[in-house]
Formats: sequence, structure tokens, C-alpha cells
Amino acid sequence: MPEHEVICGLKLTHDGGFAVIEGNRLLVSVEAEKLGNNPRHSPFAEPAEIARQLRAHGIEDVRAPVFAVDGWARGREGESWVEIRDAQGAVQPVEVALYHDEPGAGAAMLTGVTGQSPLVGGEPVAFRSFTHTTDHVMSAYCTSPFAREREPALMLVWDGGVPPVLYRFDPAGPRLECFGPVCGVSGALYPIFASHFGPFRVDHDARRAADAGPGLEALLPVSGKAMAYAALGPASEEAIAVMAEVDAQVGEIDGAIRAYLWSRRVLSGVAKLGLSDASILNSFQEHLFRRLRDGLGEVLRARPELAGLPLCLSGGCALNIKWNSGLRASRLAPEVWVPPFPNDAGSAIGAACTEMVRRTGTSWLDWSVFAGPPVRETAAAEPGWTAKPASVEDLAALLAEAGEPVVIVDGPAELGPRALGHRSIIAPAGDEAMRDRLNAIKGREWYRPVAPVCLENRAPEVFSPGTRDPYMLFDHFVRPEWQGKIPAVAHLDGSARLETVGADNPLLERLLTAYEARTGIPVLCNTSANHPGRGFFPDAASAMQWHGTRHVWSAGTLYSTDAVPESWSRTPRGAAG
Repeated sequence: MPEHEVICGLKLTHDGGFAVIEGNRLLVSVEAEKLGNNPRHSPFAEPAEIARQLRAHGIEDVRAPVFAVDGWARGREGESWVEIRDAQGAVQPVEVALYHDEPGAGAAMLTGVTGQSPLVGGEPVAFRSFTHTTDHVMSAYCTSPFAREREPALMLVWDGGVPPVLYRFDPAGPRLECFGPVCGVSGALYPIFASHFGPFRVDHDARRAADAGPGLEALLPVSGKAMAYAALGPASEEAIAVMAEVDAQVGEIDGAIRAYLWSRRVLSGVAKLGLSDASILNSFQEHLFRRLRDGLGEVLRARPELAGLPLCLSGGCALNIKWNSGLRASRLAPEVWVPPFPNDAGSAIGAACTEMVRRTGTSWLDWSVFAGPPVRETAAAEPGWTAKPASVEDLAALLAEAGEPVVIVDGPAELGPRALGHRSIIAPAGDEAMRDRLNAIKGREWYRPVAPVCLENRAPEVFSPGTRDPYMLFDHFVRPEWQGKIPAVAHLDGSARLETVGADNPLLERLLTAYEARTGIPVLCNTSANHPGRGFFPDAASAMQWHGTRHVWSAGTLYSTDAVPESWSRTPRGAAG
């Protein structure tokens, strides 16, 4: 029997999964996309699968935990958009809390609503549900350094269904306050506007013919690609001025309809400027950041009692490293924290955290970013592959001598969308061609950046600012004297989505230390190890079957093949030639 009460948080819709907390310790957090090479953004809504996965991850009595279910939007008639589906395809709605909080909601945010549903099959189990945005708030605060010190903090939640909303949490109560939006722009505007441009352009007429709804889930892959593409062109003050004019015409962009209206008017207004798609997107990104920064500053000036509080960022928009860095540089808050799962990958954790706070008053979560599903055992090498024992130091020697990418699939998976070394493709960064090779083997566009991993104690020497960034959530630049040494990790604008590596990531720290001892370079390339459009590889067998590299390392075993991957003869998507 567990020593403390066990809470299971559930996210049933896109980016679904579960998180289990015992006392105030995170035991495991599993995103559905990271199970069995599932598609990215998979829901987690089949009771039999929920029960099976709970048992597989240590919860023998699947009816025993206290269940907390993430809230979600409702239909025009007030019907729930959250459903569970049994093996026969029968659908049953789950009556969860709403998507967002109203300003001044007060104590009700930590009370939630109650319900019953056959979440794990059989007879219904009781659950409590909190709004989707409250769960974003608590996933950010409870994992922050401020929670450990029991300090009050501000939380800014900007997600696809809401504008950026400001909260304050005081653990002494505990007390949560909602101050409302800092600007009237729903996070859905970013992928909706961006989907009109570049290689990720969406045929909206065809999409609407197939689905008359807003189709926002179809746009989930767009934002990350658009952020990278924007680096291809400079921002234009003329375009930003057009966007500001349209802001005044359209007013609050509170959902998909107004987002499409805003997009059409801006597209018409910037057409005469002769700008590239990338310049328009860069201008758009800068325009939204200014609205965010200026709106937050205005609210803080109007509420002097909030001055000096640290700031936590959450919601899908907190994956934008430009905005995160801009807010940190604005000095509107003395410290800025972003968890490694600010998007809905953290919603199950957030639901469990909110219930933890409600039941116990404890608001600090003892957690690790490597609390995902454990690596699945690979019994033998795939046909055409060999297996031999290999230490981390042996792996460093291979990287230094062969100069080839290697897949690492080891230990529990990382939480959130960024591969941080347990489900990664690692490669030397000394040749600019390595970026093209990695993009080609992953079937990605030529402009997509490859992230650097760097020893934390060397990062300020190599990058600016090079401050601690273990989850790749802020912007850095390669210093001029290092640009020729690690050209594969510099993005088109000179920036880098850096992961700093210290003692809390012992596998990569050991690898980088050994690699630096051989080469003098404390940096390697890092990109996620996965099939296109799917979650991280769950095991070494998946990586061998994919065959994008000639080497796969897992649990002290190096799997190798002499067969040259077919993808090595490709060029990245959209590249000349």
C-alpha cells in the first residue's frame, strides 16, 4: 500500500495522458504519444487503455487513486467535448470543468467540479475537474523554484483557446486569483495566421469542406514550424503598423472566427508591401510579443501590489523561446520560470497538482523531467544489426571518431515536447552539413534548426547569454568566436535553442564531458528521435527499424549496422537541388 494518498491526473483530449502523484512526489507522467510510436498529440480516452497503462506503470488497483480530470471547452449547446470511447466504439461524454477562468473567480478555481465516469472501465469512478487554465497555472507553479521556497508568484497562461491571462498564487492560503487577460488575443491566432504561409500552408477551403468547425487540432503542428521559418526574413515596421491598425478594427480576438477575420484583413493590408512570407511571419511574431509585453506592463503598473513577484509562463504559447526571452529581458518580473511542458503535455500533471493543492495544501511538487515511460526492453538486435556492450565513454569516442549521428533511447522518457537526451539523436556539431543531414533523415524542411546541448559550466563561454536552460525554453546566440567551431547548431538568425546540461541530466553530462575531453568541444547536436509525426521512440528496436542512423545506443548496448540509411542520400525538404 502507498504511504501517501495517490492522485491520478488525466488529460483525455489531444496531447492526452496521465500523471501519478504520491504525497507530493511525481511518480510518473505518461503522454499517449510516447507509447508505442503513437501519433503526435494523441488523445487518451479509452478506459481499457487507461487502466492498462496505469497497471503497467505501477498502479495495480486502478480504481484506488483519487482522479482529477483536466477541464475543456464545450459546444454551442453547452455539451461536453470531452469523451471516452470503449473498445466497441461507443462514446460517452465526460462532464468536466470549463476551459477557462473568469476574472475574480476566486476560491472556486481550487474547488472545481465533481463527477463520475467509467474512466478505467466497469463501474464509474468519482473524479474532480478543474478548468484547463487552472491546471496550466498549477503545473507551472508547483514545478517552479518559487513553490519549493513557498513564495507567491504570478502566472501568465496563454493557450490556444484563451488570450494571455494573469494569475497570482499564494501558497500560504493557498489562494489563487485570476486578474483576466493582459491583451485580447487568443493563442489560436498564431497557428491560424501562420497557416496561410510557407511550406506549412493549409488549404482552408478543403479543410472546412471536410470539417465545418474551427479545425484547430489540425493546426497543432504549425506553430513550431512557423517560429523557425520566421528567422528567414526580418521583421517590418510597416507590416507591424498594418497589424496594429487591424487590431483596432477587429477588437478582441476571442476565438477562431475573429482570428480568421483578423488574418484576412492583415493579408490584404500587407500584400502591397512586397514582403516575403518569412518577413510577414517575423513581423507577426514581433507584433504579438509587443502586445503581450505592453499589456502585461500595463496591468502590473495598475496593480502595484504585484510588483516584484516572479513570473511563471504556461500554455502552448510559452513554447515560443523569443517571447519567453523577451519577457525575461523586459524586467517586468525579477525571475521567469517556464516548465518543460507548458503546452497540454503538462495538463495531466496540472490536474493532479491542483487536486494535490486542494486536498493537502501542499503546492510544491517533487519532480524530475525524466519521469516519462521507461524504455522498453529490446531482446535482440534487429536483422542486419549487431549488438555489443558500450559505455557512455565508448559512445563519446564513436561520436568523435566516426562523426555520425547516433540515436539514444535510454531510461525514462523526458516530459514535454523537447527531447533532452533520453530520446534523442545526438551528433557532432562541427560541420554545417550535419544540420542538413539531420533534417534529411527526419524528413524535415531545410530551414529547421538543430538544437545544441552544452555543458552548463561552459555554456556562457560558447553562447550569449548561455545561462542555465535545461529545458530549451529561452533564446541564445552562438558567440562569434564559436560560430566556426559548431556551425551545425546556429539557426539562420544566429540564434540557438540551447539545452544546458548539468548534474540533473547525468547521462548527457557524462557524454559531453567525455566528448569534450577528446575534442575540446563541449557541444553536440540534439534533435528528437521519432518517426515523422509520432512520439519519441519507446525502445531501441523502433530506432533500428526506422534506420535513420547506423548506430543506436540503449541501456549500455550499442546496436550497429553497416547498411547505409537510405535517408542519407536525400536532401532536406524544400532544399535547392
